Amino acid sequence: MSQGRPRFSRAAILEGARSSLPVQVAVVPFGLVCGVAAQAQGLSLAEATLMSGLVYAGSAQLLALSHWSSPAPVLAAGLASFVVNLRLALMGPVLGPWLDRLRGWRLWASLFVMADQNWALSVTQMQAGRWDAGFLFGSGALMWVVWVASTAAGHVLGATMRPPAGHPLFFAALAVFVAILVVMWRGRRDFVPWLVAAAVSMLFARLLPGTSWYIVLGALAGSGTGVWRDRRREFNA
Repeated sequence: MSQGRPRFSRAAILEGARSSLPVQVAVVPFGLVCGVAAQAQGLSLAEATLMSGLVYAGSAQLLALSHWSSPAPVLAAGLASFVVNLRLALMGPVLGPWLDRLRGWRLWASLFVMADQNWALSVTQMQAGRWDAGFLFGSGALMWVVWVASTAAGHVLGATMRPPAGHPLFFAALAVFVAILVVMWRGRRDFVPWLVAAAVSMLFARLLPGTSWYIVLGALAGSGTGVWRDRRREFNA
């Protein structure tokens, strides 16, 4: 792989958009569900579309919407969304050979549209020795457009369907997090931290119903257990 300054060409942007087309098909139903959930919580079409355009984080949006109330739990929802999206802080450095050499809007726009799907596609490109960072932006920019459009369509669909509370459609939020856990599992060494996180989360979900604090507290408990486990292993080594 070349170690020079990566290019950011129009050709790579278009290639990224083209290569991501199969992934975009999978984004549409997720966006529709998010739009339906936003409509069910009373958000207008403009508010739901603006939320998707600015937040652009499906799991975080569903998490916030699942606990939506009036007044909105801004602090708790914000912290919970932050915890859910911490994985992006681990994903970004993997693309360091591309991102570290970008400057200005190219860097910030690429980071804004980076999601799990186009990140995986970009890692494959980088490992194949391709050195044009426009691929990440092109695939992500198209995904952003598809996400915003599909959530807007979902809002319109929700206004037509008006699914009642407890409808199976709203299981999507939990399904998303279960799917994320599957790819994060690294083996038996994760069992104890995950068990602690689950136990603390379930406890505080009962103690603090209707809030998102159980996610934050569960994540902190699980992370703390993982740190303790690793430090203990280093001490005994």
